[in-house]
Amino acid sequence: MTAGLRADLKALMAVPGLSGHEERVAAWLRAQLDALGLPNRTDRLGNLIATIAGDPAKPSVMIFTHMDQLGFFVRKIEADGLIRVERMGGVSERAMAAQEVTLCGTQGDIAGIIMNKAHHATTPEEKYKVLTAPEIRIDTGHGSKAAVEAAGIRIGTPVVYAPRVIELAGERIAGTSVDDRAGCAALLALARARKGRTGPTLHLVWSVQEEFNLRGAAVAAQNLHPDIAIQIDLMLATDTPDMADRGEMVMGGGPGISLYSFHGRGTLNGVIPHPALVSLMEQTADALSLPLQRSAQVGVLTDLSYVQLLGDGVASIDVGFPMRHSHSTVECCDLRDLAGLVRLLDGALDRIPAGMKLERD
Repeated sequence: MTAGLRADLKALMAVPGLSGHEERVAAWLRAQLDALGLPNRTDRLGNLIATIAGDPAKPSVMIFTHMDQLGFFVRKIEADGLIRVERMGGVSERAMAAQEVTLCGTQGDIAGIIMNKAHHATTPEEKYKVLTAPEIRIDTGHGSKAAVEAAGIRIGTPVVYAPRVIELAGERIAGTSVDDRAGCAALLALARARKGRTGPTLHLVWSVQEEFNLRGAAVAAQNLHPDIAIQIDLMLATDTPDMADRGEMVMGGGPGISLYSFHGRGTLNGVIPHPALVSLMEQTADALSLPLQRSAQVGVLTDLSYVQLLGDGVASIDVGFPMRHSHSTVECCDLRDLAGLVRLLDGALDRIPAGMKLERD
């Protein structure tokens, strides 16, 4: 399975898709679903949805993951052709300097670089200062505002880190937008595994605008009315010295479930998973002899936080894969964890019984 996941992940990482501009990612995924013969549709916000009809006596399930990535929007083009931007999503400003970017213009993609002041010219104070996103300038080499605009760049143009894939030793992949193109690849693998199988009605959703405001998946869910929602995303790997006090999530140690997430920065939102789904994942992992890691984190948030609150409430759980270096240009995951995640979800779907009790009483 890892060979297929590797090919799909590498292809997905090569496609730019800033929040609100996920069309190219969706087109690539739609082509795979069409080749699989799995009917699919896109809603007005851009969510890509494929439904596999199942037993109406079983609770319906929505499994989703986001297509978008973080980045920037152009906010001003200077007379000298240098470009100023606003940050979109949780861009790590410590990781911006001297990075290559791709500007997705009206006439095609344009390469640029985030400028970095020459080390020999920086003052002692500047050497330890991190620039904020509004302070940086992007150089495309055009040399004037007129030339930049003639190349199809204007205010509002999406900007992402230049797509890159780094194949590390063994089954590890690093580069841009592993968050959450790895989840997209895993969900596509699950679609291939479930086609033609019996089970609950299954809605597969590749969602939009997670990095922007975490609300895209809610639009799909309010129309699909699932009884159960399972969200796929990264889980912070804590097996490096700088993260060791944050938990016990190990890359290569298998898929994980979140037992608690809370953003804690204004949203006052997070997910405490439904106990029946925690049991389902634990029992499935035991039955398949799969390792199952556990996460409990403050400072993280997924779009499941909003999906769970729709209608009468949706039984929810976050599942995922360990990832290092989140929101940088060298995000890193292990394909074995992705393969284990697909097996876990596939097995869990097979274990959902008719009339599964979801009320918390």
